[in-house]
Amino acid sequence: MKIQFENTSIEFNVQYGNRKKLSIHIDSLGFITVKAPNDTSKEIIISAVEHHGKWILEKSQNIAKAREIPKAREYQDQGKFLHLGKEYYLHELIETGELNEEELKKNLKKFYFLSCKKIIGDRISGYQLQLKVKPKTIDIVESSTKWGSCSSDKKLTFNYRLAMAPIEVIDYVIIHELCHLLHMNHDRSFWRRVGSIMPDYKEKQDFLARHGQSMTL
Repeated sequence: MKIQFENTSIEFNVQYGNRKKLSIHIDSLGFITVKAPNDTSKEIIISAVEHHGKWILEKSQNIAKAREIPKAREYQDQGKFLHLGKEYYLHELIETGELNEEELKKNLKKFYFLSCKKIIGDRISGYQLQLKVKPKTIDIVESSTKWGSCSSDKKLTFNYRLAMAPIEVIDYVIIHELCHLLHMNHDRSFWRRVGSIMPDYKEKQDFLARHGQSMTL
């Protein structure tokens, strides 16, 4: 469906089901879904979207901005890079000396790999005990699409770029992948288990959706 709100077109999908209340959801890609009771009329749905129009437009714009291609990094002493959710000058993270841009980028990536490996290693054991699981292997990898993964043979991988995120966001990805050792899909049981360890996990998901594009080299 589609409506016009303040000279802007709002497109959305409608999902009917056995539910008591109507709700509006916007995912990390900006897709809008209205979840409504089976007998809800088209007029009521449109009225609800119009009522929440300002919120929908504001959130959609914020998601679009977060997904914009980031500016090119400055590989010099005054260039800024993220580590554990905070910005640092390049020379605060690695030795810069007389190195050229290619060498600096290579050394910075190595720094993030080593940092991520240490952080994951330090923090995963406690969550393993809580969940009573043990992965077969744990590896740090480079990926442009996933923050972490769990294979059917219990091998976990984590994206080296996680070292740029706040520690609580890293914890969420650790918990997420460990829970896949119990539930390989994203069914309700999986999310209940994640929530039992980290009740506010959706905030961490939102952080990655908003800031993931800026966590790059």
